[in-house]
Amino acid sequence: MAEGDEPAVPDRPDQVDVDSWPTGRLLSVAARVVEKRFEDFLASRGLTHAGMITLHHLADGPRSQRELAVLCRVTDQTMSRTIEHLDRGGHVVRSQDQQDRRRTSVKITPAGRRALAAARREERESDTLLGAVDDYEHFRQQLIALIAAATSTRD
Repeated sequence: MAEGDEPAVPDRPDQVDVDSWPTGRLLSVAARVVEKRFEDFLASRGLTHAGMITLHHLADGPRSQRELAVLCRVTDQTMSRTIEHLDRGGHVVRSQDQQDRRRTSVKITPAGRRALAAARREERESDTLLGAVDDYEHFRQQLIALIAAATSTRD
C-alpha cells in the first residue's frame, strides 16, 4: 500500500471479511445483532426483553413478584417496573396472594401466552434471528455448554 493510501472500507456490513475474525468477536457481534433484531421484534408487540423473560417464568403458573425478581436475577424495584409494563400491555394480571396479603401474585394472561408463543416462534424460525442456524437445538445446547463452562467455578 502506498503512503497515504487507506484500505477500502466496505459500504455494507455483509462485505466485511468475517471469516478472518476470531471466534470471540464473531460471538460478540452475533449476540449484539440478534439481540437488537429481537428487541425490535418485541417492541413491535409492546414487549421488552425483561418482559419476555418474565413471561417465560410465568408460563408454568402464577408467581410472586419477589420470586420473579429472583428467577430473573433483578432487583424487586426492577421487577415491579417490568410487571407494571406487562400489566399495562395486558400480558399479566396482578392480585393479592390469598395466603399472604402482603405479597403480590402475578399471572400470565391469554394475550401474554400468545405474545410468548409468537416471540419463541420468531426466535426459532426467523432467518434474521436464530432461524438462520442450521440446527437450532444443537446450537442451543452448544451455547448452554459454553455458558456453563465459562461460569463454572474452578478450584
